[in-house]
Amino acid sequence: MSADTVAAPRLSLNVRYNRNVQENSGEEEESQVEILEDEEHHADLRPQRARPHTQNNPAANNRRCFKATAVALGGFYLLMLAGLFIRFTLLQTRYDQLSNNNSQLQDEVKKLKDRTEVFKSCPHGWTGFGHSWYFKSEEKKNWYDSRADCQQRGADLVVINNKEEQEFVSELSKDGESWIGLWYEWTQGGWKWEWVDGSLLTEKFWAAGLPHYNGYYAACCIQQGKWTQGYYSDNKNWICEKMII
Repeated sequence: MSADTVAAPRLSLNVRYNRNVQENSGEEEESQVEILEDEEHHADLRPQRARPHTQNNPAANNRRCFKATAVALGGFYLLMLAGLFIRFTLLQTRYDQLSNNNSQLQDEVKKLKDRTEVFKSCPHGWTGFGHSWYFKSEEKKNWYDSRADCQQRGADLVVINNKEEQEFVSELSKDGESWIGLWYEWTQGGWKWEWVDGSLLTEKFWAAGLPHYNGYYAACCIQQGKWTQGYYSDNKNWICEKMII
């Protein structure tokens, strides 16, 4: 009796189980299955009860997703704005360039119209070329008197600045040499060839063996359109030039 009393706590846990063993062996298997299923059910419940503690909060996940989406959209809009700004800047630059080109073109057209109007009013005996009028005399004078005649006409002896103008002046003086506005003049730096407008000689079209120095003055032109020289007292035709634009 005492032994049964000591084992009672353990037997009380399995009373139904032991009774089932004594009553029916078939029920023993059923009870065992029920106990195992119950244990498996509790085993399945433990992870389910623990899951809320281990899974992330859905609301927090949603907030994180929203923030990530907002950042991505913000970056995309910034890229779009940057692209639009660059596009606008390029278009504005191109527009400014076109405006400047158009303004320059209008200025050139205006100058051409003005020059055409000036050429239309070219005085009798004068010929227009480039930005100037040119006058070729029919009489002959020395260099100083020739220059004085040009100055009375509001001009001066011709100054030749480039090859095109040289060819034009050569054609004007094809019938003989004519004084041009080039002389061997004393300057602060010494004796130099200088044009009547004060500019130094840069383009040179001298004939072979020229120039000579000390008191010589230039004339145009001999064969091949080259410059020659003479003393100021020599009588020659002359060519005047008057700037018009």
